[in-house]
Amino acid sequence: MSVSTSSPENGPEMEGSEGKEGIAVVTVDFPPVNALPADGWFALADALRAAGRDPRVRCVVLAAEGRGFNAGVDIKEIQARGTSALVAANRGCFEAFAAVYECAVPVVAAVHGFCLGGGIGLVGNADIIVASEDAAFGLPELDRGALGAATHLARLVPQHLMRALYYTSRTVSAAELHRHGSVWQVVPREELRSAALELAHEIAAKDGELLRLAKSAINGIDPVDIRRSYRFEQGFTYEASAVGVADRVRDTFGTSSGGTQ
Repeated sequence: MSVSTSSPENGPEMEGSEGKEGIAVVTVDFPPVNALPADGWFALADALRAAGRDPRVRCVVLAAEGRGFNAGVDIKEIQARGTSALVAANRGCFEAFAAVYECAVPVVAAVHGFCLGGGIGLVGNADIIVASEDAAFGLPELDRGALGAATHLARLVPQHLMRALYYTSRTVSAAELHRHGSVWQVVPREELRSAALELAHEIAAKDGELLRLAKSAINGIDPVDIRRSYRFEQGFTYEASAVGVADRVRDTFGTSSGGTQ
């Protein structure tokens, strides 16, 4: 698994971004579906916080390689290690989601393919979302023995639609989220990275100190305490595990990975 950060100062590692001063790209690459183990969530949190601390950075692009943006946590790790892995995954997701929200500079999420479970936690906390035409967003948690990230899905869609998506485990397209105003732009997949970088470049052209103040100000007027809300949800995830219902549902999911928090 790799979580890498590139910036203009690193040269050609930042694909398609030469000369875009002030932009850092944090890229997740964990085949086959970017379903992250606990350590991966902590690594992602560290990369995002480090990018935000860099005074040269004025905007972060969060992207992924492979078949999709993110498929949640690695269910196989939880099945193999039990409660300790569940606690570690919960803590890792909590830190990664918070690192997006609390990043000192704006975060642009570049989303392709599937964005499920923990992926919703990431993009729901991002400042702006650019998505490819094939992107699909959803919380399959009830099908996978878990709960969580309704806090973040509620930032993407209206309340009643959030509930319908949560209870049915259905996904919603990038085009529909664009109609709701939560996705900034929908582009062909091959244009996703360049579109995200173009937007990041426009943001990064602003004064860096003022951008950081703006990010703090906007977070400060948020009507929902994101950390507290998500932590409340996590308590029910743990309760489902403690009483055995999580294992009962998870065992029917099979041996594939992804999709819980």
